Amino acid sequence: MQAVTLTDQGQVRAYNEDSTNAVKNSLGEYLVVVADGMGGHKAGDVASALAVESLQLSWKEEEAGFRPGRAEAWLLHTIQQANETILSLSKEKPQYAGMGTTIVAAVCTNEFITIAHVGDSRAYLIGHDGLSQKTSDHSLVNELVKNGQLSEEEAEDHPRKNVLLRALGTDMNVKVDVHTFEWDEQDVALFCSDGLTNKVSDTELQDVLNSNQLLKEKVAELIRLANDAGGEDNITAAIVENSPSSGSEV
Repeated sequence: MQAVTLTDQGQVRAYNEDSTNAVKNSLGEYLVVVADGMGGHKAGDVASALAVESLQLSWKEEEAGFRPGRAEAWLLHTIQQANETILSLSKEKPQYAGMGTTIVAAVCTNEFITIAHVGDSRAYLIGHDGLSQKTSDHSLVNELVKNGQLSEEEAEDHPRKNVLLRALGTDMNVKVDVHTFEWDEQDVALFCSDGLTNKVSDTELQDVLNSNQLLKEKVAELIRLANDAGGEDNITAAIVENSPSSGSEV
């Protein structure tokens, strides 16, 4: 497998509250994490960084390989730990009160990919059947769409589009969605914050991911497209390719 991550401040925000990383273990399996913080300067950025660091530290302690059941259990446990860490710090330090973060994280092996998420950061897979979104936003607007109260078109520019129903660091017990998918050689996974998906269409995502560019060029192109479309938010993308190469582009 190969993986690359990139985060960008965007064109409008004064600072970047997104965090991301991709870490490979000795067996060639990857942990990939994208987190989009909220709570303002010195709060949202702290929350997202804590989320990524917490999972990364737990990953480095793992020595055994993963099967789907173990991957799902591990993600549920480590995300709950990250949630508790963020919530504890927000209670200890007044300047961090109310901070939180979305998270989308995955354990990637050559046979399968296990994806867990909280909030509206997303995961996509692209293979022979095209691009497929594998997460469902935990947002007010998405619930209204699912309930038939809003159309997809109305949701695009809804004034409460950024209202989240779930986030890390806001409650002691957080509900995490986790699913496992098989994937084939040459399939590609994309993990990203809403700063990308609010600005770049599924068609554009698919075109870039299907291109012959290197992974680092693909992720840079996605960031560029979001910035060219306004870049009002921080933009983060992580791409993993299920390739036979043992190298990494991170």
